Amino acid sequence: MYADDDTIRRILQDTGDTWAVVGLSGNRSRAAYGVAEVLQLFGKKVVPVHPKAETVHGEQGYASLAEIPFPVDVVDVFVNSELAGAVADEAVEAGAKAVWFQLGVIDEQACARTRAAGLDMVMDRCPAIEIPRLRSRA
Repeated sequence: MYADDDTIRRILQDTGDTWAVVGLSGNRSRAAYGVAEVLQLFGKKVVPVHPKAETVHGEQGYASLAEIPFPVDVVDVFVNSELAGAVADEAVEAGAKAVWFQLGVIDEQACARTRAAGLDMVMDRCPAIEIPRLRSRA
């Protein structure tokens, strides 16, 4: 298990509402597109991060976390596990409060580094699944 309900709840409810979604592009067939839409429905500001720096769901995109000119609360990662550790390290450098690795994105060393830096961390979970699940338990 890569996250407990308390950590998931803290990230979703208390950490803040600005989510950088790394790997989010205008490609509607990609999971990041649908998850970002769900995040917006639940009141989150979504910041697309993709080399193309596209505007997605009405939000300006950026080519990297370092280019975002305002604070980000959570970095939601939709890249391959081999690339995810570098993104987690960038999230720490950028001052994020939490990192969320999506379903299938697993890097235990990156998780340990991120938590050691004081950030909350979730791996192999999806906020679009967790938000309704936690609400149904409330």
